[in-house]
Amino acid sequence: MFAAERRQLILEMVRANGAVSLRELARVVQTSEVTVRRDVRALEAEGLLDRRHGGAVLPGGFTRESGFPQKSHLATAEKTAIADLAAGLVEEGEAIVVGAGTTTQELARRLARVPGLTVVTNSLLVAQALAHANRVEVVMTGGTLRGSNYALVGSGAEQSLQGLRVSRAFLSGSGLTAERGLSTSNMLSASVDRALVQAAAEVVVLADHTKLGTDTMFQTVPTDVITRLVTDEPPLHDDRAATELQALADQGVQIAVAGPGMADPGHGAEAAGPASSPGGRRPRRMGPPGAAKGGDELPLPGPRRNHPPGPGGPPQLRSTAALADQQAAAGGNRAARIADLRGR
Repeated sequence: MFAAERRQLILEMVRANGAVSLRELARVVQTSEVTVRRDVRALEAEGLLDRRHGGAVLPGGFTRESGFPQKSHLATAEKTAIADLAAGLVEEGEAIVVGAGTTTQELARRLARVPGLTVVTNSLLVAQALAHANRVEVVMTGGTLRGSNYALVGSGAEQSLQGLRVSRAFLSGSGLTAERGLSTSNMLSASVDRALVQAAAEVVVLADHTKLGTDTMFQTVPTDVITRLVTDEPPLHDDRAATELQALADQGVQIAVAGPGMADPGHGAEAAGPASSPGGRRPRRMGPPGAAKGGDELPLPGPRRNHPPGPGGPPQLRSTAALADQQAAAGGNRAARIADLRGR
C-alpha cells in the first residue's frame, strides 16, 4: 500500500471512530507502528488530525464520542487484559455498580461466574452479559435509553441510584488525565456516572492506554476520587502515557497494569485462595511500601480516597513482571521512570 493510500485510510478511521490507537491503525493498514506514527505526524502537520498518547484523534482538542459499533472493535486485546485484571477485585457476595462502556461489558462477562454477586448497572450491554448468570443478581436503573452506547440516562436513572450504597463502582470513559480525572463526551452520560460514583465506597476506573492524556468535555470522576486505575501496558515508545501514569500515581491513584501475559496465571496478579477471582487471580496491591501484601482485601468502609498519603508516600505505579522485564530491556528515559516508581 502506498503512503497516500495508507494516510487516507488512517484519516477515514479517525473520522469514523473519533480516536484510534496506533496499534489498531497498524493492524488495519498492515504495516509497523513506526510507519503509522510517521503517517500520523504527516496528517497532523496538515491539520487533518491530532496526535494523542499512542493514537490519533479528531482535530480540535476534545475528542467526540464514538458509537458502540466503532468502539467495540477498538483496542480489543487491551480491553480483554484490563477486564481480566479488574475481575480479580470482585469478591463473592459483593454488591457493585458497573457503568456503561465496551470495557465494562468485557468485565461483566467475567463477573458472570462470581457467586452471590449483585450488580447495579445502567448499561443494557452489561445486563445482557450477566443475563444468564444464575448466581448473579442484576439490578437495572430506570431512565431513557441512549442508543449510541445502549445505556439508560436522565433523571430516572439518577433518581433510582439515590440512597444506594455498594462497595465499588467500575467505570470507563472517553478520556483520563491527572489534571481533570475521568471525562466523557456526553453530558447525560456524565451525570449518571457521577451518580454511580456517589453510591460507591471505592471507584475503579478501567481505561486503556489510548485514553491516557485525552481530555473530553464533561468531567465524571475527579482524580482525587479515583481509588484505582486498571489499564494496559503502554507501548514502549509511549513516554507520554508513562508520564501520565506517574502523575496519577503522584496524586494517590493506585495503578494496576495488565500486561500481555495476563492470560497466564501469575502475570500481574498473585495466587489466591478460594475467594479469588473466577480465573484464580487477584490483582497485585498497588499500595505504598509497607502495605499489606498478597491478595488482602482493600478496606471498604469510610471515605473514598480522600485520605492523606501514608508514611511511604502516595501509592506507586507497579506493573506486571512482564512489563518490568520489557522496560529493563528497552532502556531509555521511560524505563527509568517506571523502574523508579517500582523501586520507591
